[in-house]
Amino acid sequence: MFGLDPLFTVLLCLCLLVAAAFEFVNGFHDTANAVATVIYTHSMKPATAVIWSGLWNFIGVNIGGIAVAIGIINLLPLEMLVDQNLGHNIAMIMALILTAIAWNLFTWYLGIPCSSSHTLIGSIFGVGLAFLMLPGNEGVMLNWRKVADAGLSLMVSPVVGFYLSFLLMVLLRSLLKKKHPIFQQPAGKKPPPFWIRSILVLTCTSVSYAHGSNDGQKGIGLFMLILIGFAPAYFTVDRRQNPADLLSDTQKVEWTVNKIDPSSLSEDGVAELGIVKKNIDSLTNRLTGITSFHQLSKANHLKVRKEILTIAKKTELVLSDMQGPRQKSLSSVQMQVLRSNLEKMRDNTEYAPRWVILMVSLSLGLGTMIGWKRVVVTIGEKIGKTPMTYGQGASAQLVASSTIALSSAFGLPVSTTHVLSSGIAGTMIVGKGKKNLQKKTVRNILVAWFVTLPVTIVLSGVLFLLFWFIWS
Repeated sequence: MFGLDPLFTVLLCLCLLVAAAFEFVNGFHDTANAVATVIYTHSMKPATAVIWSGLWNFIGVNIGGIAVAIGIINLLPLEMLVDQNLGHNIAMIMALILTAIAWNLFTWYLGIPCSSSHTLIGSIFGVGLAFLMLPGNEGVMLNWRKVADAGLSLMVSPVVGFYLSFLLMVLLRSLLKKKHPIFQQPAGKKPPPFWIRSILVLTCTSVSYAHGSNDGQKGIGLFMLILIGFAPAYFTVDRRQNPADLLSDTQKVEWTVNKIDPSSLSEDGVAELGIVKKNIDSLTNRLTGITSFHQLSKANHLKVRKEILTIAKKTELVLSDMQGPRQKSLSSVQMQVLRSNLEKMRDNTEYAPRWVILMVSLSLGLGTMIGWKRVVVTIGEKIGKTPMTYGQGASAQLVASSTIALSSAFGLPVSTTHVLSSGIAGTMIVGKGKKNLQKKTVRNILVAWFVTLPVTIVLSGVLFLLFWFIWS
């Protein structure tokens, strides 16, 4: 398969299965948050709720795009993604998936709503940092902008969930009477009134869809890292695309770039412009005369990918250097055209095959259907000292789905677990203060929130270095 030896083919299949297992674990770990309110309030029977949630996770993965997945991949240094040493690539993949699954299972066993997003991104960041420590990588840099965006999104989104849920609950209490049914707690196994039940089912659906469109993409990113690592000739570039179109886009970029006046740039900007032009020339020569990406050698697939990403990255740096007091040598229209063609070029590397998306969505959807009980009890009864009311559940889920959907639109990863659990906490203190929170549970969630990143960074980095020296 993909021109690999039988041993590496078996190893590739094993890694893909383990990646599917990560999404499966993500399903029964994270997605339990989506069904917690409808199960706890008896709005839906558990079996119906998890099947319903699994279905909407499946839909979310399939139509939610891949912006988050690409952001996950781009956290790693470019040199790491075009490494032709299969042993190095296997070291990266094994470190990622072993760390991610081990920490997810450990926290699930303890019943702590830990974030699969923190787990995976911490693992990727740890591998990237360890790669910088290897001999010959002194000049290699992480994509710090992507790292900062992802880290900020993960850290800020729970705070947003807490305060927005708090404010929404305050608004409901100010508009409705204190004895309104929405402020009641579940009584026995009796379902809430139909209209409250409808709201809770709707918010459960929206969280499930949003979770699929964000967390599911992380699984797609993990799958693509595995495929690029094992079979770069097949997956570094989208072989379904027409190289003639890429050549045309490259020539349009070159035509616009040549209009940039070097005198309007700083010394660093001039150097970056030179790198852009050099890579454009190289990519043009590589694409001239071919009618299919199948005609490229394995090494040239990697080089095409590297040249596309380098042109896009360095051109953005050049355009940024032209801002402010420096004279613009390109009009706003020309800059827009340039960015549009760069986007078309990146489409050749920023993709995922349909079968990958389907495999991730099935794994996530099936995982949703089991293992939900531990986290549901934590969300419903162990965050606040008083049981969760209908209004608290609906408020937290509405805020969670909105926050996750907005983050997905910007290609940013967020944690469904932390956004929703912090939202529940925010609703619990309305009218009762912090004394209504169960300190032990909140402390465990906060510890998992703060500890997950450093633990997974260190663990994945150590595993990567260990595997790297074994397979080098």
